[in-house]
Amino acid sequence: MPRKLLYREALNEAIREEMRRDERVFILGQGIAARGGSYGVTRSLLEEFGPGRVIDTPIAEASITGLAVGAAIQGKRPIVEIMSIDFSTLAMDMMVNQAAKYPFITGGQGKVPMVLRTQGGADHGLSIQHSQSFEAFFYHVPGLKVVMPSTPYDAKGLLKTAIRDDSPVVFIEHKLLYETEGEVPEGEYTIPLGEAALRREGADCTVLSYSLMSLKSMQAAEILAGEGISCDVLDLRTLVPLDRKAILDSVKKTGRLVVVNEAVKRGSVASDIAAFAAEEAFDYLKAPILRVSGKITPIPYNAALEQACVPSVGEIVNAVKKVMES
Repeated sequence: MPRKLLYREALNEAIREEMRRDERVFILGQGIAARGGSYGVTRSLLEEFGPGRVIDTPIAEASITGLAVGAAIQGKRPIVEIMSIDFSTLAMDMMVNQAAKYPFITGGQGKVPMVLRTQGGADHGLSIQHSQSFEAFFYHVPGLKVVMPSTPYDAKGLLKTAIRDDSPVVFIEHKLLYETEGEVPEGEYTIPLGEAALRREGADCTVLSYSLMSLKSMQAAEILAGEGISCDVLDLRTLVPLDRKAILDSVKKTGRLVVVNEAVKRGSVASDIAAFAAEEAFDYLKAPILRVSGKITPIPYNAALEQACVPSVGEIVNAVKKVMES
C-alpha cells in the first residue's frame, strides 16, 4: 500500500531529511521550536536538532530575514519561516534589495542559498491581514525563485530542491493545503524547479493554475468532463523558473486557455502568463484567453464574503464554457 502523508507532514519530512543530510541547514522563525510552528510543520525538530539549529525568534521579520541572508552569504543554508505571507512585506528589503541582488553585484561570485517559507491565501475567516496572496511581489523580482506546490508529494520534493539551491527561494504554502493528504514515497527524491505537472489530459481547453487553485481546477475539469468538455489541467508548481514550454505545448494543442490564481487579477501572475501565451501562441488560439482570479478587494472576515472574493470551482467551469463558445 503506498504511503500517504499530510501536506504539512511532507514538509516536515523534507526539512528533517535535509537537516540530517547537511549540517549547514538550520531553521528560524516565530514559534517554530517547542511549539512546532503555527501549522505544525516544524514539530519535533527541536528535539532532534536542538536550539542551535531550530531557533525561535522575536516577532521581527526584517531582522530574522536579514540574519538568514547574512548566514547564507557566509555559507549556511537557512530556512526562514514567516508565519503569514502578509508579513513578508516587512522582509522585502532583505529579500528584494539584498538576497536577490547579491549574486549580481558580486559578479556571480557570491551566493545566497536560503529559503523563505511562508503561508498565503484565504483560510476560514483570518481576515484582511492574514489572507492575502502576494506571490506576484516576488515573481516580479529578478534573482528570486518562487515555488508554490499543490500536493504533499510536490511539497516534499520541491522543498528539498529549494534547500539545496544556491539561489534565494520563496516557498509559498497555502494554508488550506496543510491537512490535504497524498502519496509520498519513503525513498529519497527531489523535483527540479521549473517543471510543470500535467494533472489531467484533454483536448478542448488548457486550465493552468498552481497551489490550491490546482485542486479546484481538477474539480472543475471533472465536472466539465461530465458535460463532454475535456481539459488539460497544468499545475505550474514553480512560478520562477516558469515552465514556458509546457504552457505553450498545451495551448498549441487545445487552442484555448484559462489561467486561474487566487490573487487579485490586477498585476497577477495569471495576467503575466496570459500575456506571454498571447505573444507566443497567438496563431494557435481559437478563443480569447480568460483569467479567473480573486476580487480586487481586501479579504473580509465574514465567511460568505471571503468565499465570494476567491475563485470557486463554478467560476472555473463557467470560464471554460465561455471560451468553448468562442
